[in-house]
Amino acid sequence: MTAPGRPPVLVTGATGRIGRAVVDLLTDAGVPVRALVRGTGAAVDLPGTVETVTGDLTVPDSLAPALRDVGTVFLVWTAPPGTAAAVVDRLAADPRRVVYLSAPHRTPHPFFQQPNPMAAGHAEVERLIAATGLDATIVRPGMFASNALHWWSAAVRGDGVVRWPYGTAETAPVDDRDVAAVVTRTLCEDGHGGGDYVLTGPESLTQAEQVRLLGDALGRRLTFEELPPDEFRRRSPVDARPAVDMLLAAWNATTGRPAYVTPTVADLLGRPARTFRQWATDHTTAFTGAPPPR
Repeated sequence: MTAPGRPPVLVTGATGRIGRAVVDLLTDAGVPVRALVRGTGAAVDLPGTVETVTGDLTVPDSLAPALRDVGTVFLVWTAPPGTAAAVVDRLAADPRRVVYLSAPHRTPHPFFQQPNPMAAGHAEVERLIAATGLDATIVRPGMFASNALHWWSAAVRGDGVVRWPYGTAETAPVDDRDVAAVVTRTLCEDGHGGGDYVLTGPESLTQAEQVRLLGDALGRRLTFEELPPDEFRRRSPVDARPAVDMLLAAWNATTGRPAYVTPTVADLLGRPARTFRQWATDHTTAFTGAPPPR
């Protein structure tokens, strides 16, 4: 995968759950990595071989040092949309490849077609990238398996009763590690220009089934208790309401039909995608150790 004198890959969102895994995979493959970080403290956990450069997507002028001599950019947009056009213009100033982490907002399945401000933001960044003529690859992960940790770990550590809405709604959780592996492959290999990859897990599972599988991995019985949507909304933090409303609409829309499942992970990696059971088995200590950040 590597070549002598290869220019570095710039990874934005390098300390996030996907960006951090991509950094590790690129480093393991011997690919030179440059990580964009907002402050020096954020770089503490990165491998020592990674070059860190301070910059901010909300300040496009700050990106010049990070983009110097870079051949490929992994773009994770975590900033407000106001500076997106200026940032994409800077990416297009030199012949660079861009791999953009987006969402399946174009997928004709009701789960992905509900009003979603984040999806609208992704669509705008994609439009800007296309308008520049950049050699771009779009990676679209669906529901992340790791959401289970952030959503249900408190209940697992407590009484083992997961009180949650729409237990019969089906999703196909994709393992974060598979997403990172696909991103890394598209960054390292030729032939992915113009690629548009929707990534899901290999099976459609109800939310109640996911809780049961998590209990199996932990060796204990977990109970799913249906929570009315309005009660779920009332229990949610006020600043999370837009995301909560989007999720409630998506779960409601998909109830009664299987989740959208693609073979893309297996096709690109040449091995089966990890199942939710595998993810849960590999992350049992995360449910029994310190609580994850909110």
